[in-house]
Amino acid sequence: KGDIIGIIGGTGSGKSSLVSLIPHFYDATQGCVYVDGRDVKSVDYETLKDKVGFVQQKAVLFKGTVRDNMKWGRSDATDEEIITALKQAQIYDIIADKGGLDFMINQNGNNLSGGQKQRLSVARALVRRPDILVLDDSSSALDYATEARLREEIYSIDYNPTVFIVSQRASSVMAADKILVLEDGECVGQGTHKQLLESCDVYKEIYSSQFSKEDE
Repeated sequence: KGDIIGIIGGTGSGKSSLVSLIPHFYDATQGCVYVDGRDVKSVDYETLKDKVGFVQQKAVLFKGTVRDNMKWGRSDATDEEIITALKQAQIYDIIADKGGLDFMINQNGNNLSGGQKQRLSVARALVRRPDILVLDDSSSALDYATEARLREEIYSIDYNPTVFIVSQRASSVMAADKILVLEDGECVGQGTHKQLLESCDVYKEIYSSQFSKEDE
């Protein structure tokens, strides 16, 4: 509980499949997945939904105000709680300029950029204050500086949720308590950033392809 877990690997390595087992989007074909010591197969959907906040790479927004979309995350959320989540997700200033919580979002959020939609999806998950937060490549449309500020906020959430950060960017997972490295559906390395640089060729290759020697 409370750990930050990074999951990294190339396209098709199994990152999304792995984290999708946590909220029991589908059954594990081997082994078991436990949340709070219970096999997710034995936990009803509503209980898991309350416990796990899951943000996918493709943001899903519906026609309605920002407030309406945020309350889809938690129906009794106050405006103050929504604003806090929007600030954590690095999207509040943009929404404030557009008209605040009453700003009308078009169907599928097509009056917002990809990065704005992703940040609103993160805010909607944050307003729920889930015990487990899964960010499945949900900052891929953000520039590095915005993603870094978002990540800093996620790392400092006051109630200390367990966070899974799925990414193809080494920078997104470097500070995690543990990083899992996937390749072709297999975990080929796990440890801290420093440990993996010493022990995992796949991680070293990902890292070196994204950072110059001067950055190391």
